[in-house]
Amino acid sequence: QVQLVESGGGLVQTGGSLRLSCAASGGSFSRYVMAWFRQAPGKEREFVAGINWSGGSTYYADSVKGRFTISRDNSKNTVYLQMNSLKPEDTAVYYCAARPIGWVPVGPYEYGYWGQGTQVTVSS
Repeated sequence: QVQLVESGGGLVQTGGSLRLSCAASGGSFSRYVMAWFRQAPGKEREFVAGINWSGGSTYYADSVKGRFTISRDNSKNTVYLQMNSLKPEDTAVYYCAARPIGWVPVGPYEYGYWGQGTQVTVSS
């Protein structure tokens, strides 16, 4: 059983940066595919970025490509999301998710483990 705890959210102005962290415990972190999702009020949860077990393959939603970077440190059981050039439309609750080793799907129902979420607000 994997437990996930996100941190690093907050309020930032348009064009600013934030780095989200997700610390995992209770499982073999390197055996898990990790991803970040986000959910804005009134909208469905959407895939933001994903990373395979080794960190050698990363995937991004078109809306964040070139601005966000996902990475992981298996020695620290932590996955990160570096967010640059933030826009008001990036405002949402950001969730960390995990699934057993394999491919990196974009559907939230493919992930069995979730953190509690961290709020990111980008002011215009």
